[in-house]
Amino acid sequence: MFRFTFMLSLSLASMLALTGCAASGSKPSELLSRSQRIVFLGDSITYAGSYVAYFDAWLTTQDLDRPPVVINVGLPSETVSGLSEEGHAGGRFPRPDLAERLTRVLDVTEPDLVLACYGINCGIYQPFGEERFARYRQGIERLRQEVRGRGAELVLITPPFFDDQRANKPFSYNAVLDRYSEWLLAQRDEGWPVIDLHGAMTEEVARRRLTDPQFTFQRDAVHPGPEGHWFMAAHLIHWFGDDRAASASSPEAMLESCGRDAEMLDLISQRATLRRDAYLTAAGHQRPGIRSGLPLPEAQQKAAALTKQIDAGVSKE
Repeated sequence: MFRFTFMLSLSLASMLALTGCAASGSKPSELLSRSQRIVFLGDSITYAGSYVAYFDAWLTTQDLDRPPVVINVGLPSETVSGLSEEGHAGGRFPRPDLAERLTRVLDVTEPDLVLACYGINCGIYQPFGEERFARYRQGIERLRQEVRGRGAELVLITPPFFDDQRANKPFSYNAVLDRYSEWLLAQRDEGWPVIDLHGAMTEEVARRRLTDPQFTFQRDAVHPGPEGHWFMAAHLIHWFGDDRAASASSPEAMLESCGRDAEMLDLISQRATLRRDAYLTAAGHQRPGIRSGLPLPEAQQKAAALTKQIDAGVSKE
């Protein structure tokens, strides 16, 4: 168990006055208050779903009149650049391209707010290349245009840390992702909402390795374990303004600190998986090996039953 130290430079204007665990009326929290459907887009890290479920659990602690429906439609192997390396997945299939399914995803999910985390696959695990970088930028801009064209808000998340120490590549792929993240962060000057996960995660790993040189969030260099997923969720929670909840040592501790029953986390995770599978199936995709979900009406009915159980345990006695 641990507590996070976010090594971020925050201006006074971005600091939020909080009452308990409820976010105040700053712009990020206003996004939540006017969003009834929140959609997460991303690759296998998002598809795994833990950080999305932890974020959804945090939403139960907020003083929202109508808690939004959270829908995870992350897809393993996907890029926003449309690129794929030769022999991907042993030559069985190329990486799926978000552009192929994005219109259908937005049609079926009807989001008010989209959080998208791409980049770790988009560099194709190769040294920095201008052409790959240009394709990433074009994909992000296309994503933003289509989401905003639906009247929804898009929040972009810089790619997660890549653990060079675990990968043993002859170059730093995390440094490649530094470049991708720097470009995204520069778009803040154009008014784009961007959460800097990459910088925070890179700094946290460096800090932890001062006392534990073998520390990692990602044993395979790419995919975070439970601790890494909580770090990701906590950083999103921090961006939305709840520093108290973000400083918790785990999602269970976060719920308990906000007067919620930690046992509800399992129900929230079940609901998240149910919705993910159903919406991925309803929208369709070209990625083999993804299990089919229930038809949407049946999935929504089951999700509603889980929501009743979650609501029943919202407050601890």
